[in-house]
Amino acid sequence: MDNQLINDGQYNIGHICTTQQCQQGYRDKIAMRWVNSALEKENFTFGDLDSQSNKFANVLEQQGFKRGEVFFTFLPKSPEQFIAFLGGLKKQVITGTMFSNFGEESLLDRLGDSKAKGIITKKSLYKKVQRIREQLPELKTIIITDIDEHLSDDVLSYPKLMKEASDKFNVEKTSADTPSVLHYTSGSTGKPKGVLHQHKSVILQNYTAKNVLQLNDEELYWCTADQGWVTGTSYGIIGPWSMGVSQIHFGGTYDAEVWMQLLQDEKITIWYTAPTALRMLMREDKNVFLKHDLKNLKHIFSVGEPLNPEVIFWSRELFGKDIYDTWFQTETGSIMITNRPGLAVKPGSMGKPLDVIEAAVISDDGKLILKKETGNLCLKPGWDSMFRTYLNNEEVYNNKFKNGYYYSGDLAYRDDEGYYWFVGRNDDVINTAGHLISPFEIESALLEIPEIAESGVIGAPDDILFEKVVAYVRLKNQYVWSDDLEMDIRLRLANKLSSIATPQEIKVIQEIPKNKSGKIMRRVLKAWYMGTDPGDISTLDT
Repeated sequence: MDNQLINDGQYNIGHICTTQQCQQGYRDKIAMRWVNSALEKENFTFGDLDSQSNKFANVLEQQGFKRGEVFFTFLPKSPEQFIAFLGGLKKQVITGTMFSNFGEESLLDRLGDSKAKGIITKKSLYKKVQRIREQLPELKTIIITDIDEHLSDDVLSYPKLMKEASDKFNVEKTSADTPSVLHYTSGSTGKPKGVLHQHKSVILQNYTAKNVLQLNDEELYWCTADQGWVTGTSYGIIGPWSMGVSQIHFGGTYDAEVWMQLLQDEKITIWYTAPTALRMLMREDKNVFLKHDLKNLKHIFSVGEPLNPEVIFWSRELFGKDIYDTWFQTETGSIMITNRPGLAVKPGSMGKPLDVIEAAVISDDGKLILKKETGNLCLKPGWDSMFRTYLNNEEVYNNKFKNGYYYSGDLAYRDDEGYYWFVGRNDDVINTAGHLISPFEIESALLEIPEIAESGVIGAPDDILFEKVVAYVRLKNQYVWSDDLEMDIRLRLANKLSSIATPQEIKVIQEIPKNKSGKIMRRVLKAWYMGTDPGDISTLDT
């Protein structure tokens, strides 16, 4: 790995992504071209990011924040999001990010569990915080980005604070193990868990941005991820800016025409997005793509949910390019197993582990599986971006490590050439009549059927089979459900997969529930089917 990234033992992410870039000659280089939802543009140089994040670090210092205290951003994608994130890290506060569509219960879970001392938000979102404020005795400072005057001693105007703050800030030397970024998992079981990282994560985030995403200081990069998600911080902030890479950040929502226009007009060379977005693009008229000139686009990468093979075939036909699927988790902090340029793509595969990562497939009884058989996807601990703990939940954290490995909670198998293949979450795999069925495999097969736009598959209790296969589908707009179509789907699946994998029930719904990272929320589908509480749905992409 590149040891030149760390100078004189300074691991501070905020410093490396701004001040260090200025010292290396990038002060006047565009770090971010901000494009708002109205397609208005504003450029921020590395010098701008440095001075603005210095100001915000001074704001936090003036408000009495101390090293190791927790501060959250609760913002839509916006320039203030990036400035506050980097400034918080410069001040060595633990900096968390939250999706702007969170409701009061989700906010209370995260702010309460972390004992957060402060939050930055918008006026339109402040009312949610206001309604739960009495239940958050530790929350002492609220900063609002779009008010001109302070509302009280502890509800403060961001513009006013920033105007009064110095743009000089001395970032104290930050050790490798200093706590840095806090993300909460989506809560697939129980309450969301706070995943705490350390400043040394920048080493592997930098390495993977360079060696997987193929970034260098001449590329123009676009990561579509929201900063509420680990991809949005690891690869929408830390990885690229630790390399001096220019980024596009777009404040609007999905719009195929606008996205293609951005790729064309901004001459974006590296694009990192989610399978959900790619599947949505697949539904668009081909003319949306054909009328735009994407000659500058070198590579497309995907993250969040396993990439269905048909998406890769679609991209090859339309763009003449592979889409490189990448696998990592909130807990891993960086890409671990991946497809990348120079490695032949096997459509549907996760690719191979990084050369600095030791992965393994391990049986439930702790034995290495060397054959092409499904087991627990595990990683040898010690990589630089590995999470430090689940905040206030050390016991659950310790339970993730067994037999000298980190257990990811995913099931996979490895083929004879060393490629890994995702099977499902260890609580997602369907055991029907003694056969283990991957919901992802059935979902992929369903998506190959012309009438189906989206699919989600679960296992449900069955007196005879133990679990039966239940498929949820969303039809493309021009199609209607019928008995003939259902029979055709069953025949296609039986022919494509097996009669065992053919769903016992097929249900048509308007939208498949997914979280912001594009992952199908199968537990939500299961809760709907069983008529039970789906639990935390704060990260649903609504």
